[in-house]
Amino acid sequence: MITLGEVFRRYGPDYRARWGSQLSPPQLAAMHAIEACRTERLGGQVYRCPDCHTTRYAYHSCRNRHCPTCQHAAAQEWLARQQELLLPVPYFLVTFTLPGALRAVAAQHQALVYDLLFRASAAALPQLAQDPRFVGGQLGMVGVLQTWTRDLRYHPHIHYLVPGGGLAPDGRTWMTARADFLVHVTPLALLFRAKLRAALRQTKLWASIPAEVWRQDWVVACRPVGSGRTALKYLAPYVFRVALRNNRILAMADGQVTFRYQDGESRQTRTCALPAEAFIDRFLQHILPKGFVKVRYDGLFRVGARQHLTRLRAQLVLLQRKVALDSPLEAAPEPATRLGPVCPSCGREMRLERVLPPQRAPPAQESIA
Repeated sequence: MITLGEVFRRYGPDYRARWGSQLSPPQLAAMHAIEACRTERLGGQVYRCPDCHTTRYAYHSCRNRHCPTCQHAAAQEWLARQQELLLPVPYFLVTFTLPGALRAVAAQHQALVYDLLFRASAAALPQLAQDPRFVGGQLGMVGVLQTWTRDLRYHPHIHYLVPGGGLAPDGRTWMTARADFLVHVTPLALLFRAKLRAALRQTKLWASIPAEVWRQDWVVACRPVGSGRTALKYLAPYVFRVALRNNRILAMADGQVTFRYQDGESRQTRTCALPAEAFIDRFLQHILPKGFVKVRYDGLFRVGARQHLTRLRAQLVLLQRKVALDSPLEAAPEPATRLGPVCPSCGREMRLERVLPPQRAPPAQESIA
């Protein structure tokens, strides 16, 4: 299998030689981290089988949040930590999309626009849900920023995982939403547009925003995704998925990179072949600003409300007649403890032979840490 690290190792140096001065420190750091991931540059361990004498090198991972090699284990750990958020009710996925006319501005000012996108959407949805015609109570929301389409184009949007109901103003009564309906998306899109417009008007970016964007219809989607257990499993890939997984890369030859993706409308698998430079361009535009938090908790799920959320969950469980259908996510079993990996030749547990120190780190502004 061809990995993103191999693509970067082959074409990354030439790309940086040409465009390095225009890349941000997080983009440079991500490139170096992915290139070094699970190679001798990060050090590791050497294992040897005591029976057949097979030798295995186990190099360290880079742990960069944009590296496709490092994210599966992180997703499983995150799932286990989210049990305290689970409520025994149906859940919805609500998606707010930044319109195309705003994407050029967002690409140039990512930290500011992404933050305002979070703030506007996280204010619009609870405000509409408070209407008694919809929920009539305070929502809980877990929001995740995603910036790409399946073929790596720039498409910023936020997914919110929301339980089907809310806490009434009295702070005790749970207001249950319909199993297949949370709020109307048309007024939600209008409210979202108005809030983001008001926020951007207070910034220096206002003059560079085309006026027609405020006359266009904005896209907001809302659909049911099942119980809390199902919903968290559904959301986990959005939390830790990077723009391109290694298993989607099909070929790397003659200065081109070919990858597969699923067409959103036809659901058919298609391929895209790009010059290596264009491929790296598409991937790097999804590198988030340093320190930017892409997962945010609002309403009933905010960190300061966790104790109250625990009491609410207990109350809802008591009210459920079919608890088993919406039971909380079970913790993953503890893996068996091993001193070393299993020998690929004979199946015997291998022994640690020596530790390989990491090689000299690149300059600080391009740190792989």
